[in-house]
Amino acid sequence: MHSTATASLASLWDEVSGTQPDPDLWVVIATLGAALAVVVPHGLWRISRNAITIAHEGGHGLVALLTGRTLTGIRLHSDTSGLTVSRGKPHGLGMILTAAAGYTAPPLLGLGGAALLGAGRITLLLWLATALLLAMLVMIRNAYGALTMLVTGGLFVLVSWLAGPQVQAAFAYAVVWFLLIGGVRPAFELQAKRARGGAGDSDADQLSRLTHVPAGLWFFLFHAVSLCSLIGGGRWLLEM
Repeated sequence: MHSTATASLASLWDEVSGTQPDPDLWVVIATLGAALAVVVPHGLWRISRNAITIAHEGGHGLVALLTGRTLTGIRLHSDTSGLTVSRGKPHGLGMILTAAAGYTAPPLLGLGGAALLGAGRITLLLWLATALLLAMLVMIRNAYGALTMLVTGGLFVLVSWLAGPQVQAAFAYAVVWFLLIGGVRPAFELQAKRARGGAGDSDADQLSRLTHVPAGLWFFLFHAVSLCSLIGGGRWLLEM
């Protein structure tokens, strides 16, 4: 029985860590179109932006843990806003990196996903994403956030376990395209909202207070990361 279990684990690891064939170019283009279709129109974006918020708040939480802060909870709201609460020094490098991680997390996750897909590791991407979603679920502290995480995580579990290779590939490419494209829009929306006198306590404003660097330069960083990730990740996905 021990040898059977070991063989099963070895087979599972080979499946997860192995490479899968790239989908046809038309699939890559079609998933790009699907991502654009849920990001560009305002009505669909109000719904799909929830997924970007998951990545945004997950970025805050992950960096908080990596920098030695204590993560106490994450909340996701129906208006697509979110809140990540951590304990630690209210200043210093750890706090700065935690604050900067939100708007940069979705495009960087998309870039990392594009690198995995470019290497043919579709299954590994899906399993890593599922593990991150399940880990984040533990830290959710409100009902809407828990429901959002269960639906999103459940979708990844279903695709990872039950779907065929072609469906998995299309789903993985659609998710990565969505992170790359959807990661560009929030910083522009926030900048426009601040120009109208709103969002006075945004991540950029918090970073400005922490570093004494103008908020406009932090917006430049957010835009640079998202646009460079889109260009670099897009080249990997299109194999240019």
